[in-house]
Amino acid sequence: MEETALLAPLLLTIAGLTVGAIFKSLFQRTRIPYTVGLFAIGLAAGIMNRMGVFHGMPQFSAALDSVANINPDLILYIFLPILIFDAAYELNLHIFKKTLTNATLLAAPGLIICMILTAGVLMAISFFVPGYEKWTWASALMFGALISATDPVAVVALLHELKTSKRFSTLVDAESLLNDGTGIVCFMLFYGITVWGRNDELTPILEFCQVVAGGAILGFIAARLVIWFITRVNSEEMIQNSVIILSAYLVFILAQLYLGISGVIALVAFGLTIAYVGKPRLKPQVNIFMGSFWELLTYIANTLIFIIVGIVIAEKVDFSWSHCAILLLVYIALNIIRYITIMMLYPIMKRSGYGLNKKESIILTWGGLRGALGMTLALMVSYTPAIPEEIRSQVLFFTAGTVTLTLCINATTMRWLLNKLGLIYIPTARTMMENKIQNLLHENSEQYFERLKTREALNGANWEKVSQYVTASPSAQEATPMANDVMNEIRLRVLDKEKMFLHQIYDEGIISKTSFMQLSNSLDELYDHDGSYALDTRTSIFNFCNRTFILDGMQRIPKIGSWISFYFKERIGVVHDLGRGFIILQKEDLKLLDDLEGSNMLSGEQKVVLKTLRAEIQHNLDTMNGILNKLANDFPKAYKHALTQKATRMLLCNERRNIRQLQTDGMLSDKDAEQLYERVDERSEKLNSLSHTIPASFVRWLMFKKKKA
Repeated sequence: MEETALLAPLLLTIAGLTVGAIFKSLFQRTRIPYTVGLFAIGLAAGIMNRMGVFHGMPQFSAALDSVANINPDLILYIFLPILIFDAAYELNLHIFKKTLTNATLLAAPGLIICMILTAGVLMAISFFVPGYEKWTWASALMFGALISATDPVAVVALLHELKTSKRFSTLVDAESLLNDGTGIVCFMLFYGITVWGRNDELTPILEFCQVVAGGAILGFIAARLVIWFITRVNSEEMIQNSVIILSAYLVFILAQLYLGISGVIALVAFGLTIAYVGKPRLKPQVNIFMGSFWELLTYIANTLIFIIVGIVIAEKVDFSWSHCAILLLVYIALNIIRYITIMMLYPIMKRSGYGLNKKESIILTWGGLRGALGMTLALMVSYTPAIPEEIRSQVLFFTAGTVTLTLCINATTMRWLLNKLGLIYIPTARTMMENKIQNLLHENSEQYFERLKTREALNGANWEKVSQYVTASPSAQEATPMANDVMNEIRLRVLDKEKMFLHQIYDEGIISKTSFMQLSNSLDELYDHDGSYALDTRTSIFNFCNRTFILDGMQRIPKIGSWISFYFKERIGVVHDLGRGFIILQKEDLKLLDDLEGSNMLSGEQKVVLKTLRAEIQHNLDTMNGILNKLANDFPKAYKHALTQKATRMLLCNERRNIRQLQTDGMLSDKDAEQLYERVDERSEKLNSLSHTIPASFVRWLMFKKKKA
C-alpha cells in the first residue's frame, strides 16, 4: 500500500498522458478544441468520483482525491514556467514588437480596468444579494485580479489551425503572456491586503512598478548570462539545452519565491531574449532540439493541467442553484466588462502597430478565456484560513464556473464566430495556387498509377483498391483572381523562399549572424504588407550599406580617427558579407520565377506579372552590385580584409559540408562527426575573435595608463 501511495502521482501522470493521447487522436476528427476535451474528461472523472462511482476502486478514488487536494504552488512552479517560456520562445519577434503596444495596453491598463469593474460588480452583488455581505473592496479587487487574466490556449491553437492572421494570434498570445504577470502582481497585492488588512511596505503603484520592472531586468540579465556561457563553452547540444531549461526554472523560482518580483514577467523577458539574441548564436542542431523539446513539454503540461483543473472543479466546488444564478450574472458581466475595456482602448489600439478592427475586437472579447492560472490563484485563496470561509468558497465557485463556461461556451463557438465575421479568409490567388498544386499532385499520382499497372512484378494486385489512394482532384475554383492579387501572392511565395534559403545559408556559415539579422528584418518588413510592396523595397538594407560611406570622412578626425578606422574596416566586412548573402537570395528568387514560368501554375495572362517581379529583383541585384563595386574601388585594403574573412569562412563551410556528406554516406559515425564538427567550430571561433581585435590606439592607451600607475 505504501508503495502504491508513493507511485500514485506517477501512475496518474501516465494515465493522464495516455488518456490525452487517445482523445487527441479522437478530437482531430471533431471541432472540439483539444484542451476543452481534456477539461471535460477531468470534469467527468471528478464528478463520477464524487458520486461514488469509483468506490469499488479505492486506490483510484484516493488518487483522484489527491489530485483534487493538490497544492496550488505545485501547479504554479511546475507547469507555469513551461507554458510561459515556450510561448515567449516561439513568438515571432518582429510581429511581437509590432503588437507590443496593443498587448501592453490590454495586459496593464486593460487588466486593471477589468479588475476594478469586476470588483464593482461583486460589491453591487454584496449589497443586494443575501449571503454575500462579507465581501470587501480588497477581496473584490483580489477576485477581479485573478479572474481578469486571460488564458487563451484553446483559442490560439484554433487560430493557428484555421490559418488566421499571424499578427492577430500573436496579439492574443502576447496579451496572455503579459497579463499573467500583471494579474499575479495585482492578485498578490490585494491578497496581502485581504489577509493582513493592510500593506505598509509600499504604495500599490510603486510596488507594482517595482515587481514588474524587477522581473524584466532579472529575466534579461539571466538570459544574457546564459547566452554568454553556452556560446563560450564549446559543448554538445544536450548540455546547452540543459542549461537553458534549468535556467528557465531557476529564474522563475528566484523571482517568485526569493526576490518577491514577478516570475512570469522574468520568464517572458528571459524567453524573448533567448529567442532574439540566443537563437542566431546557437548551433542549428541546438535550435532544432530546443523547438522539439519545448513543444513536447508544452503538450505534456497542457494535457495534465486541463485534466487536473477539471478534477479540482468537480471535487472541490459546492454546487447550488442560487449560486449558479449569480455565477451566470458574473460570467455575462465579465464578457461585457472585457468588451467595454477593449472599446475604451480601441482608439489607441487601432492606430498602434498593425492596428485593430472592430471584428477583431469582438474576437478578442470572446476569446478572453480563463484557465489554469485563475484556478491556481483561487485554490490559493481557498487554502487561506485568514480569509472568511464564505468568500473563499465563493471565489473558488465563481472562478471554477467562469473557467468552465468560457471553455465550454466561448472556446467551442469560436470557430463559428470567426466564420460569421469573415475572419477565416483565404485570398482567391492563394486558393488558385493551392488548387494548381493539388491538381499537379493528382496528375502525377494518376500517371504513376498507370505505370504501376504495367509492371509485371505487381500482376495480381487489386487495382480497384489501389486506385482509391490516388490523390483526389481539387474542386473547381469559382472566382478568378485579379492580376494584382496574383502578383501579391507570388511576392509572398518569393519571400517564403528567401526566408527558407536565408536560414540555410546561415546554418551553413555562408553569412554571419549580423547579416542574418539584417536580412531577416528586411523580410519581416515586407511580410507586414502582405505582398503589396515591391520586392525592391529594401530600405533598411540599402540604408545600412550606404551609411558605411559616412564613416570614411570621420577617419580623419583627430583622437578618434584610429577607432573609426577599426570600426570602418569591420563595417566593410559586414556590408560585404550582407551584400553577397543578399545577392545569393535574389538569384534564388529569379530561379523560383523561372520555375513558375515553366510550370502550369499560372495561365498565360497571369505570367505577365512575372516580368514586373523579375524587374524588381534585378533592381535589387544592380543596386547591391553597385554598392559592393564602390567599396572595392574606394577602400581596397578594407575590402581585401573582408574578402579574406569571407574566403576563410567559406573554406570552413566546405569542410563542414564534407563532414556532413561523409556522415550521410555512412563513412563517419555520428560520434566521430561530432568531434570533427567541434574542430571546425574551434577554428570558426578563432576567426571571429581575430576579426574583433582591439585597435592599436586602445592598446597604447592601456600601456600609458599602466606606466603612469
